[in-house]
Amino acid sequence: MRTSLCLAFCVLAAIAHAETPTLKTVTVAHSALGGIGEESGVMRRDPSDVIKVDDLYYVWYSKGKISPGYDATVWYATSPDGHDWTEKGMALSKGEPGTWEGASVFTPNILVAEGRYWLFYTGTSRPFGKGFNPDSKIGIAVSDSPDGPWERLDTNPALANSDDPEQFDSHLVDDACLIVRNNEYWFYYKGRQLGKGPGQTQMGLAIAKHPQGPYVRHPENPVIPGNHEVLVWPQGEGVAAMIGTTGPKNIINSVLFAEDGVHFSKTHRVVKGPWAGGAYRPEAFTGSGKGELPEWGVEIGRARGKKGGLPFIHRFDVKESQ
Repeated sequence: MRTSLCLAFCVLAAIAHAETPTLKTVTVAHSALGGIGEESGVMRRDPSDVIKVDDLYYVWYSKGKISPGYDATVWYATSPDGHDWTEKGMALSKGEPGTWEGASVFTPNILVAEGRYWLFYTGTSRPFGKGFNPDSKIGIAVSDSPDGPWERLDTNPALANSDDPEQFDSHLVDDACLIVRNNEYWFYYKGRQLGKGPGQTQMGLAIAKHPQGPYVRHPENPVIPGNHEVLVWPQGEGVAAMIGTTGPKNIINSVLFAEDGVHFSKTHRVVKGPWAGGAYRPEAFTGSGKGELPEWGVEIGRARGKKGGLPFIHRFDVKESQ
């Protein structure tokens, strides 16, 4: 009898082990880049995903003079190789004083659709200072060229914080990340509930039939119960997301995958992942079903060991292994 029980337990354990998916590992290397790297007295952070137009890569980012970015405007740079960049100038200024975007515009991202360029950005209304508590909404500006000029949509903000205090995004919304899926525009973002701290940020999804919206929140939000940065890309027919160091222990430092773009599960461990990364995702807007793990991107760099050092733009490269 004892032998039979032991045999049964061994069989069950073997079955359970066989059904547990083997996780691959993603290792990230970090390196300096030229032109928009560390610079005394200048803050650059929150880079967008990278796009390629003709022979140049483009990236947008927050630029200002204080570390958290709540005084920023949106700037952009170009590069022939993804290593050496040329800062081209301001893409988007602050909104009118007293408006939802009057204090700062930052955390940009880009969508290419219908032959135009759609710059998503976060705006805040409150000036940074003692007792500051951020409010934020997400707007869109559009241009016929990646070099601008950019025209804000009259329908802004495209996504505001929820009016329901019980919702995960009732305090703020931030950090847009766009892909094209099923001929629709999938807008992943992070949100925080009233009364919650940054460590309790979660990820949501809104979908539109047109790049300008209207964007409708997914009924199963939040789609990922954590993550302070939003880095999403098409992975084959599904969607993958890289999760940083913020969130439940079972998902941090990982890559998650969802065949339907909504119900995510872990596929990779991530070693030394990017901080607020923006990736080069060549299939992000094609709807081709051929998207793969990004090979490189840009991120926030930190001036380690330097008191008062401001963030800057850094490069990361990705390697996948078993």
